[in-house]
Amino acid sequence: MKAFGITGYKQPLTEIDVPEPTVGPHDVLVSVQAAGLNHLDEKLRVGEFKSVLPYRTPLVLGHDLAGTVLGVGAQVRGFQPGDQVYGRPRDGRIGTLAERIAVDESDLAPLPAALTVDQAGGLPLVALTAWQAMVEVGGLEAGQKVLIHAGAGAVGSLAIQLAKHLGAHVATTASGDGIDLARELGADVVIDYRTQDFAAELTGYDLVLDSLGGDNLSRSLRVLARGGTAIGIAGPPEPTYARAAGLNPVLRLAISALSSKVRRQAKRLGVTYRFLFMHASGDQLRQISALLESGTLRPLPVEVFPADQAPRALDALAAGRLRGKAVITRP
Repeated sequence: MKAFGITGYKQPLTEIDVPEPTVGPHDVLVSVQAAGLNHLDEKLRVGEFKSVLPYRTPLVLGHDLAGTVLGVGAQVRGFQPGDQVYGRPRDGRIGTLAERIAVDESDLAPLPAALTVDQAGGLPLVALTAWQAMVEVGGLEAGQKVLIHAGAGAVGSLAIQLAKHLGAHVATTASGDGIDLARELGADVVIDYRTQDFAAELTGYDLVLDSLGGDNLSRSLRVLARGGTAIGIAGPPEPTYARAAGLNPVLRLAISALSSKVRRQAKRLGVTYRFLFMHASGDQLRQISALLESGTLRPLPVEVFPADQAPRALDALAAGRLRGKAVITRP
């Protein structure tokens, strides 16, 4: 079977031959028609997460898919051959840049009628990230104030819409054309990060979603009210994540050290820092699908590449040259 993957960390994405998927009793075999590319794929390629996600190479990349069910395991009840589905396979079972993949049925949801296959193929990872930040970890409620960084980006644009749906007051950072987009999506306050300092202009927020890390995360802590929470999706990881991920004691200690500075700062300010590494969930995708069907959420723009252009698409993603979500398609 043809796929695109890496033969070693820091090696280029290339076409490789891999065995056909093994379909377990709870698995759904999917013919991949569209597969989204994410910054996580590039980070895996260069080995940034190899300590917490120790994949063996050769490794097929790809965390998003939309396609058609070819077969199901003996204990699958929710899907049947011919169904159109989309999803984000769980960690340890990624590899959507392949012709076919076996996915646990609990990681999949029916393809929303409001989306094309290409749109659905680029949505799961970023939509689940936004949902888990706003709903599962952030617990955002009506009347609360949230700062969402990079509001014109894939995660940020979905998070703005979710936060407004939940009744929150939303501030975001953007620049250029992204300023108008963020306002169109419903942001109440838009900070032009090129000319304005969000940390000087915002205060008393209940939640921050940070996608940049480093100094941006440190300054984000200062806009929170006491008891508020900053959620980082760029890191650093922290002990709560390490325990939930079941990492060994040595890795837990290392992760604790990585985040010690930001956690000390958060404690001094009377706020909390949480690292979010999103997880697969077909149930959450169904709830997201309902919001797409109702028009509460609008799908992301996509830039489509044929399968043989996957390496070029990943390069463009890493270099920031894309105008929409990169989606690899197969006939």
